[in-house]
Amino acid sequence: MSDTQTKQVGDLSVTVDRTLCIGAASCVAVAPQAFELDDQAIAIILDTADQEDRDTLLDSARSCPVDAIIITDKDGNQLHP
Repeated sequence: MSDTQTKQVGDLSVTVDRTLCIGAASCVAVAPQAFELDDQAIAIILDTADQEDRDTLLDSARSCPVDAIIITDKDGNQLHP
């Protein structure tokens, strides 16, 4: 897998920077339909991420201790971090 994973979730673009992720799993705790840890204990974005609402996705990104989740809106504005 590459160093980043990006998925379009509604009007948000969600990216996990796999080089930053430390496997804290706070994103999984906040948004279990959007994230899980792979076999390397690094976060991945699930195909079911669209089942989480916008606020939950933002909260999950904010919960990451190393800001490994980057969220941008449809206009390209970075919402987090």
